[in-house]
Order: sequence, then C-alpha cells, then structure tokens
Amino acid sequence: MAVQPEGTPCWADAMFPDVEAAKSFYGELFGWTFDVGSEEFGGYAQARSDGKAVAAVSPQMPGVDGPAAWNLYFAAPDAAATAAKIRDNGGTLAMEPMQVGEFGTMVTAQEPSGAYFSAWQADTHEGFEKTGGPGAYCWAEVNTRDPEKTDAFFPAVFPFEAKTMDVDDVDFRVFELAGEPVLGRLKMNGDFPPDVPSHINVHFGVDNCDAAIATVTKLGGQLLFGPMDSPFGRFATVADQQGAVFTVIDLATTEGEMPTFH
Repeated sequence: MAVQPEGTPCWADAMFPDVEAAKSFYGELFGWTFDVGSEEFGGYAQARSDGKAVAAVSPQMPGVDGPAAWNLYFAAPDAAATAAKIRDNGGTLAMEPMQVGEFGTMVTAQEPSGAYFSAWQADTHEGFEKTGGPGAYCWAEVNTRDPEKTDAFFPAVFPFEAKTMDVDDVDFRVFELAGEPVLGRLKMNGDFPPDVPSHINVHFGVDNCDAAIATVTKLGGQLLFGPMDSPFGRFATVADQQGAVFTVIDLATTEGEMPTFH
C-alpha cells in the first residue's frame, strides 16, 4: 500500500480508562477483533475488520484526565515540518514529533478553535488497511465553535481546497484533496450542549444504523443525535459506555439529492 497523500485521514485511535470494556463494546458493535496489545507501547491494540487494520484502542496513560475520545490522524510526509506549520498557523502542539518504534512519527495538536488531531509520518505502519464500509472508518468532521479559525488553519497546514455547501440553515464546508472530499467542517449550533468543545467527529460504517443504535444503548452507550437520513447515508452520533463520541453511518441507505458546493 502506498503512503497516503499529505492531509489524507489515515488512522484513528482512542485511549480508554477500561480498555477491555472498550474491546468488548466495539467488538460487538463493529465485529472488530483485536491484536494483543504491545507492552512496549502501553498496551496499544490494533482493531481489525475482515482481518484488516481499521483503528486501535489503548489504556489511558497515567496522568491523562478527561473522557475517552477518538483521535484522527492525517498523513504527513515530514512530521517536523507539519509541526512547524501547525505552530505558525495558530495551532498548539500537545505533543512534539515523537518516533513510535519502527511504525512512524506522530505529532498531536489542537487547531485554533480547540479540536485535537494528530499527524502521522508513516514508516512501517501506513494507516488504515480498509476504509469506506461496515466496520471501517468512513468520514470525519471538525465540529467547531469558531469556523473562521478552523477554515484558515487546515488549508494552511495541509494541501486542502475548501468548498462550502449550498444549504441555508447549516454552515458546512468540505476540505478536498485533488478534487476528492476528505474532511468536513461543521459550525456547532444549538444542537450541541454548550459545554461541548470543538472536536473531530469520526464516522464508522455500519450495515444498519438503527440496529447499531440499539447495540450501543444495550451495551451502556448513549444516542446523542439522530438517526437522520441524508444523501450521504443514514447516520447517528453516539457515545460508548466510557464517553467516547463517534458517528455510525449506513452509507447504502440514502435519501434526498446531493447538495451542491461552491
């Protein structure tokens, strides 16, 4: 598999207070199986769908507070150069470039409106081995309270071209690479509780959105928004039983015409 073009979402992971409970939850929801977590890397365990790497879970590091959360990685050919661009364009480095064994080099940062993300300079680990279907990463959106800052930041750090969706009541943009949409940007409105900060919402594919919601709630998670039909698929935003928020989407069940962008 070739290294992903710069700015491509290439990996997702999350740290959990109870990693075994997370494995049980996502194993039942998505059918994921898990590699044995490496002690050298703090119990970091890759999740697989159809035998292909789709995400990872790990125990929360000592001293790390706050709820569990999914983190999205963007491909970066030079982690140090990306870190410099993050700093130069109003972002904050939460973690300087760090080599992760033979796998690659990572940077973790906050964009100016507060959403966390990571950049990944691949070595032996190039990222997702499967995307776009049930049990795999499908999409992500930056949900931001300050879209002007977000809109200026991401195209300055990655080679994105921004386009705005032509809809009256929603402030939504997409960032494209070589003409293909790779990331959404949504201005947070009154549907979001006021205490929810800017964040990146990772979307995973499912065969049936409503069945996935039922599984989430049965396992102790929560339905936060939806389900909603759209031209892109039927989706719902949920939280797992440890508070990590994500969206499930059935890409095959669509309704309405595709919006236009300019």
